[in-house]
Amino acid sequence: MKIIQRGAEAILYLEHNKIIKERIKKSYRIPEIDIEKRKYPTRREAKLLQEASKIIYVPRVFEMDDKNMKVIMEYIDGKRLKDIFDNLKNRREICSKIGNSIARLHDNDIIHSDLTTSNMILKDDRVYFIDFGLGFISKKIEDKAVDLHLMKQALDSKHYNNSEESFKLILEGYKASKNYNEVIKKLEKVESRGRYKARV
Repeated sequence: MKIIQRGAEAILYLEHNKIIKERIKKSYRIPEIDIEKRKYPTRREAKLLQEASKIIYVPRVFEMDDKNMKVIMEYIDGKRLKDIFDNLKNRREICSKIGNSIARLHDNDIIHSDLTTSNMILKDDRVYFIDFGLGFISKKIEDKAVDLHLMKQALDSKHYNNSEESFKLILEGYKASKNYNEVIKKLEKVESRGRYKARV
């Protein structure tokens, strides 16, 4: 079993072409609280992945073990989008696919909450969304607008040379959403709040 990523909340292992995501025990927490703090996100992520798999490309969940705080899922043997995004020849097409996938998630009230190119894998021209660890279910237009805003911030941070164009292309793909107009109006308000805070 090989460790491929170690984060603050979880460790990712690769074993027999499967990814095992194990939530880390925190020794500073009371044991009962620690169990709940790890059990709920483990269950939630597995459920979100299972729901998302019906509408977009995500890793398949093989098993959810909330005793050992593990989610065992499919290993997507592709390229992390953040590593190749700036040099993609078909970046316009990929951005449109990203926007369309976000629209599908939002139309099913799934909020990813960590939309970055670090959490997307490109394989056979398919964009797989990964890491739903911060995700949740919400019908609120504001939550969907904030999700898009986080995507924009991630592009500005990691792909600043073409972030503006890329985000416009993502929004073109997002036009597939039944709530497109409402979400975009709310997105403008979210962004204006951010600009106001920056000035203050």
